[in-house]
Amino acid sequence: MVATTPDVEAAPPAERPARTWPWLVLGLFIVLLLGSLARWLEDVIPAAAKGTSLEKVAAAVEYPIYAIALGLIGNVIVYYTGLRERIADAVRTEFFIKTGLVLLGASINLSLIVKAAGPAILQALLLISSVFLIAWWLGGLLGLDEKLRALLSAAVSICGVSAAIAAAGAVRARREQLAYAASLVIVFALPSIFLLPWLADVLRLDPAVAGAWIGGNIDTTAAVTAAGALAGEQTLQIATIVKATQNALIGIVAVALTAYFAFKVEKTEDAERPGLRQLWDRFPKFVLGFIAASATGTWYAGTVSAAEAKATIGVVNDLRTWFLILAFVSIGLQLRVSALREAGWRPVAVFGGAAVANLAIGLALAALLFTGFTV
Repeated sequence: MVATTPDVEAAPPAERPARTWPWLVLGLFIVLLLGSLARWLEDVIPAAAKGTSLEKVAAAVEYPIYAIALGLIGNVIVYYTGLRERIADAVRTEFFIKTGLVLLGASINLSLIVKAAGPAILQALLLISSVFLIAWWLGGLLGLDEKLRALLSAAVSICGVSAAIAAAGAVRARREQLAYAASLVIVFALPSIFLLPWLADVLRLDPAVAGAWIGGNIDTTAAVTAAGALAGEQTLQIATIVKATQNALIGIVAVALTAYFAFKVEKTEDAERPGLRQLWDRFPKFVLGFIAASATGTWYAGTVSAAEAKATIGVVNDLRTWFLILAFVSIGLQLRVSALREAGWRPVAVFGGAAVANLAIGLALAALLFTGFTV
């Protein structure tokens, strides 16, 4: 079990090292350095392996793998040098990935989003509901604290760290519970980045079904993007739309959890009634940026020549790649092994059991809703 300590709002910040702007600058330098090294390796290694027995392997390894591996190596270094907490403000996975996804929207024709919205919403509703209830049931079966049940259920069924953060705010979870849930999300997401594209290839899934499966199963948006990038551009587009649809449902789940804990688990006479403002506050705003970028890109492509549109979108895609590399480096830098070690096996069993159910149900729904879907 996770140890009992004060709530998030009441937890004393005294044990944290000071985070000032020089540490922020140093942290950004480290993230950019590792990101630049990842991009350099992506170019250099395939060229060096050309004509050797490793040529195909080297060509198949792309920037997400280098970036995450370097982030993990950097994590070890900053931990043992005492820098990890000091530079934590520069490791902005959520900011990097959301900026990259907004830029991704510019290369996706708006008609594709409109076309995919129907099956993506239906899949999200069915998958989130079923996986959330399975995780909640498993958590009750194994006797987990109700707040940790809520965090794990939201994280495994919707979109990982973002959902865990939203759920933590809704149920007033303890800080170490949130740190634990976030670390568990990353531990499960890292192998999924490589496992799901490989399984999609083994099962000979078409790009749309593979994208819907990846987008509906991997818990973090960054990891979905990494897996989609490994599987191919068309798979990446569908995976992003499906994951963005799930992200958009964070607010609804957060409000539902707020209501459940306020009116049932922690019911008091003066409990505040959740409303539309909370729904808007917890809605992931980057989804609107993604749609706006798609609409702008679609309009721009229709007003200039094909060559000019291709050149401009190419610049935007290159910028997008940089932000995604920084996000993947940050994933590696943020992993917290200590939080996992302290929690014991029961939360891992709950998360793992729900993740397996997510894989099976997600594959069935993706095959049912996206077979024959053309990008």
